This record gives sequence, structure tokens and C-alpha cells, in this order.
Amino acid sequence: MADSIIVAHPSFTVGALNRRIFGTFVEHMGRCVYTGIYQPDHPSADEHGFRQDVAELVEELGPTLVRYPGGNFVSNYRWEDGVGPKEERPRRLDLAWRSIETNQVGTDDFLGWCERMGIEPMLAVNLGTRGLQEAVDYLDYVNGEDTTLAGQRAANGREEPWGVALWCLGNEMDGPWQMGHMTAGEYGRVAEEVANAFKRFDQSLELVACGSSNSGMPTFGAWEHEVLSRSLHLVDHISAHVYYEPIDGDLVSFLAVAENMDRFIDSVTATADAVAAARKIDKRIGVSFDEWNVWYQSRFDGEGNLPVREAPPLIEDTYTVADAVVVGSLLITLMRHTDRVAMACQAQLVNIIAPIRTEPDGPAWRQTIFHPFALTSKYAKGDVLDLRVQSPTIDTPAFGPVDQVWSTATYDEEQGDLALFLVNRGLDDDVAVTVDLTAFAEMGLVEHLLLHEDDHTLTNGAGQERVVPKAGQSRLDHNTLTITLPAVSWHCVRLTTRLDRA
Repeated sequence: MADSIIVAHPSFTVGALNRRIFGTFVEHMGRCVYTGIYQPDHPSADEHGFRQDVAELVEELGPTLVRYPGGNFVSNYRWEDGVGPKEERPRRLDLAWRSIETNQVGTDDFLGWCERMGIEPMLAVNLGTRGLQEAVDYLDYVNGEDTTLAGQRAANGREEPWGVALWCLGNEMDGPWQMGHMTAGEYGRVAEEVANAFKRFDQSLELVACGSSNSGMPTFGAWEHEVLSRSLHLVDHISAHVYYEPIDGDLVSFLAVAENMDRFIDSVTATADAVAAARKIDKRIGVSFDEWNVWYQSRFDGEGNLPVREAPPLIEDTYTVADAVVVGSLLITLMRHTDRVAMACQAQLVNIIAPIRTEPDGPAWRQTIFHPFALTSKYAKGDVLDLRVQSPTIDTPAFGPVDQVWSTATYDEEQGDLALFLVNRGLDDDVAVTVDLTAFAEMGLVEHLLLHEDDHTLTNGAGQERVVPKAGQSRLDHNTLTITLPAVSWHCVRLTTRLDRA
């Protein structure tokens, strides 16, 4: 068994934990909306048609933010189709996923669900097949007061403005697969004009410009530079998207993909800071990591081969223990960048590469990746600590030598709660971790939860949730915490200075 040493100190922090990091994503794609969060004829449906069995799992998952309605879907979306009486809403062909969109769920329906769930919404506007005027009209409908469109919203049942603060200016506009995709110069111009109009409407709005669709795009870096050169004075954040899967069976590198996300964030922030310096604008652009997850894209034949159907099952990946460990490591990475990651959305919430799965007329259940998200969202609070870590290394074909232990911690000084989040990214060897807590007041060990199975290919299914958090092996001796990390495992260790709660 290898050894690792971690030193934690309450004065050494990255910054306050940004709770928007625990976001999610609902797109009109496949069965995310229909038979996912919404199914009026389901036994658990509420008076609005939304599934309460799913709502209960969403509440347990603990997302703070949700992006809507896309995704690729938004670049062909007419927001007007999804408001007003349901019986009058048109059926449209969604060109992104070659599906029939019934528009039975639209803006007011979704924002009402967010309000009832206590989740902050982030809306995206169509800058693919539509443009400035339609985007401003949408904003006016959602947030306006004493206007014709605000009156239309009131007639549809919502008198008060929705007050949506977060807006995405399109989606993946550099991608040839996107309806109306653009060059960086074309998009930068559009983003600047839409952002200018939105800020005229309400200076307090937070606007997200489209970054590269992924870091593998040939224009990555150059795209961000040109877009921000046009729009930095008006936008607040720039998007980043990434999905991971094992490449050519390289599981060792897959377990270490947090290295890629870590470098991705550094690259985007460096570009944004360079543009700000060149333009002599004292502004720190945030990274909106509004799509991230494990996605086995190699199993998906592509949208061009899809038959046209209504709410078809699409990319409903079933996740393993190893996938959950990777998801846990990506959450750790996002927290380690809490000073620059403005928000993050795991894509997607239900059925589509999701932590929650459903059967149309049956149950909903937790996938393996549900657990690291739910426990991190629940127990991470306060400040993110800047840990000092000495770890054994593992060799990866994709990233070279990397630390076997990937970790972060949060400390809530007011409550006296310390939470450690750790991953053993090794495929074969366990690690014994010693955590030096000398700088803290006397602590008690509250709980140690781990996600690990001897068979890291185990999955969950309807009525078979075999992979669940279990008690881990740890010991607290005065100010020294010792933790055993089995190979391919994720951990949440909770301590407190309030010894009556330990």
C-alpha cells in the first residue's frame, strides 16, 4: 500500500465555495423532459404534470442551478411555441436531435418547476436560426414589466416577472453540427450586440458567451480570444464544455481525466485574462462549465442517423463504479477552481447521460454517478481549502505521471465543519492517506463515506441499486486523520470541531 500526506490549514483557501458549481442541465432532447421530469399520466405526476418521484430524487441530488432549454436544441427553438394554452401549442421538428417537439413543456412550465424545486434557472437564447430581436423579446417575456410581452406572460398565468438572472448567448456556435453555426468573428459580433441589448434592459443580468464546444476544436483558444475581444466589456462569463470516456480501453487515463479539466480551466482563464489586459479592462471573466460529464460518445452513431420520433430514448448511458469515481474527481476539480468557475452544469439531469433514470410508466432510480454529486452538494460548504498534498504518482498514456490521490476540502468556520473529498485514481494499488489537521481546533470524526466495489464495472438499474455509498476506513488520533483509499474509489470524510456532533 502506497502512502500519501495531506496538510490542511484553515487560513490557506482558494476562496468561498461557489454553490453554482452544483448545477445541472435540462435539454429538450430524448427523454430528459418528456417521461423524464414531466409525464402527466404517470402515477406520481403533480397537478402540473411533473413527476414527483423524479422531483424527490432531484431534491436528494441537490442541484442549485439548471440550464434550459439547450444545448443543441436551442439553436432551432422558437420560445413562443412553448407558452400559452397547451392545446394550442404547435408540434415542431427539432433539427438538432431529429425529434418531434410537442412543446407541452415550455418556459413558464419549466420556470414554475424551478421555483417549486428551489433551483435557480439559466436560460439560453437561440442565436442560430434567430437573432437579436427574438432574444430581446424572450427576455422581455420572461423578465419584463408593463410591456405587451409582459402582459402576454400575465395572461398565460404569471403576472410577476420570473427574474431570471443568468442567460446563455447561444450554444456551441463554433460547431458545424449547430444550426446557424458561425465563425468567431461572426459570433463575437452577435454576442456583443445581444449582450449590449440585454444590459440595456437590465445591467445586473449575468451573460455567458459561447466558448469553444470543446478543447479539441481546431479553433480552441483563438475562438475565445476573438469572441472576448469583441464582447468582454459586456459579458460576464464564457462557456466551457467537456465529456469524457475511456479512449481505446485506456482506463488508467480515464480515471485521471480531471487533469484535462484542470488544464482546460487554466487555458480559458489565461486567455480571458490576456484579452482583459490587452483591452486594459480590469475584469475577471468567469468560466461557465455548463456542460460536463462522462459520455460514451463512441456508442452514439450521431444525430444524422436518427429516425424522427417523439421523445425517443437517446444516449441513455448506464454508468459504472469507475464512471462515478471520475465524476467525483471532476467535482473536486471544479471546487479547486472555485475562484474562477462561475457555474457548472452536469449534463444532463434525467435519462440523457444522467444521474437519474426513469421508465416511462415505471420507477425512477439513482445511477452510480448520482452519489458523488449528491454527497458533495450536501456536505461541501464554507471555503475551499488550498491543500498541500504529497501523493504517489501513476503513469498515464494521456497525461504522463499524475498524482494518484486527487483531493480537496471545504471548511465552514462558523459551523466548525470540515469535509474532505478524495479519489484514488489508481487502477490497482490502495493508498494510506495521513491528513495533518494540527492547525484546526480539536475535531471529531463524523462520518466517512466511500464509493467503491471490488468490481468497478458494477452498475445500477431499476429495482437494482447495488452501488451505494458505504462506510469507509478511517481513524482520527488527536489531530491526525488516517484514511484508507482502495483502488478506484471516491470518498467523503466529514469532521467537526463541535465534538457534541461527532
